[in-house]
Amino acid sequence: MITLRAAAPADVSVILAFIRELAAYERAPEAVKMTEPQLHDALFGEKPRAEALLVDIAGKSEGFAAWYESFNTWTGRPGLYLEDLYVTPAARGNGAGKAIFKHLANLAVERDYARMEWSVLDWNEPAIKFYKSRGAAPLDEWTKYRLTGDALAALAKGADHG
Repeated sequence: MITLRAAAPADVSVILAFIRELAAYERAPEAVKMTEPQLHDALFGEKPRAEALLVDIAGKSEGFAAWYESFNTWTGRPGLYLEDLYVTPAARGNGAGKAIFKHLANLAVERDYARMEWSVLDWNEPAIKFYKSRGAAPLDEWTKYRLTGDALAALAKGADHG
């Protein structure tokens, strides 16, 4: 039996463990720097920055999703940005991912969001197949860019890289 439930403060350690498992699957286990206090603050602090849910199967947490509200200037409406979706390998294939996606789609519709978006690694064929089977379309004409670390700090100080 699959149950979806809103994350509670007591779930922070479980969610962080799932985040680490997801990072390992995505070949970047060293990339997770977040601590339990940071995650607690992000989800349950004075100004929450994200929301999360857990998927329980037979009373055991087997995955999670974390998302936040984005905004689109073209539509003038917010959107749901799915930051992470993870189901343990043992629980995959039983409908947990489908249940999470349906729940998030319903949430987006209820909140009058214009869209639901996320990123997926180009080599993650199982995830791509899953997303396409839900009706999602890739945005091949868009390339994601990121500023982090020294480059972000240098730009903030006025440095230009060319």
